[in-house]
Amino acid sequence: MNIAFIGLGNMGGPMALNLHKAGHTVQAFDLSTSACEKLAAEGVAIATDAAAAVQGAEVVISMLPASAHVEALFLGNGTQAGVLPLLPAGALVIDCSTIAAASARKVADAAQAQGVQFIDAPVSGGTGGAIAGTLTFMVGGDAAVLERARPLLEKMGANIFHAGAVGAGQTAKICNNMLLGILMIGTSEAIALGVANGLDPKVLSEIMRRSSGGNWALEKYNPCPGVHENAPASKGYAGGFGTDLMLKDLGLSQENATAVKASTPLGGLARNLYAMHSIAGQGGLDFSSIIQMVGKKD
Repeated sequence: MNIAFIGLGNMGGPMALNLHKAGHTVQAFDLSTSACEKLAAEGVAIATDAAAAVQGAEVVISMLPASAHVEALFLGNGTQAGVLPLLPAGALVIDCSTIAAASARKVADAAQAQGVQFIDAPVSGGTGGAIAGTLTFMVGGDAAVLERARPLLEKMGANIFHAGAVGAGQTAKICNNMLLGILMIGTSEAIALGVANGLDPKVLSEIMRRSSGGNWALEKYNPCPGVHENAPASKGYAGGFGTDLMLKDLGLSQENATAVKASTPLGGLARNLYAMHSIAGQGGLDFSSIIQMVGKKD
């Protein structure tokens, strides 16, 4: 199948590579030259721009940072034309970005008017899941369109959930990431407290992992360096899921909470703590680096 893949960052790059390894014809593009070169070295064809990438594509998959980027890609903005008019009727768009549900519906409406199918399919599972092809997809859109997309999603993920109509995938994702941001802060506080009392963070983490405080961060993504060899914390908090991306997602959760009059006090606090962490210059580090904020300073 001919696939255009737009967005080759820490998540998109491995996802595009898994589709390539599965035997699909992938035309990829990213504004980052280094990201493109990394995929090119693996044999993935790199287009000169997004418009060139979608030429002849049966499916377009996007993995971009925010709503503005997705809308600009498909609908255009003041400086660039959108690629949606370049797609033939019957094409399929799968947007795996984490964006506002309203933006997903906006792109979906424009796609429908052109005879193009659309689903929003944000993911969870981190860079490790993207590399291993074990991501969780949270899908919003028609069930029949999901079934069309399923064979491709299965090459990139192990769990596929149909959350509801277009936009529902995005809502599920911001609920998940709000919880993730909260639990990472709580996990960091608990480890930092133990370390301040002289406990070994690896031993403490294992105790909590097997006790009632067990969670995903303790299982797979420990924020303390040296506990999990392959976690970003053990690699200088490089790669992974950036603080500024978590801040963006927490902002989306609070915008949504305001819109539907939901009470999310911990989500709001988490958003403010990540904002402080970003303002302090840590926006480019993995979000687990929040432990640096709550940890005892020497």
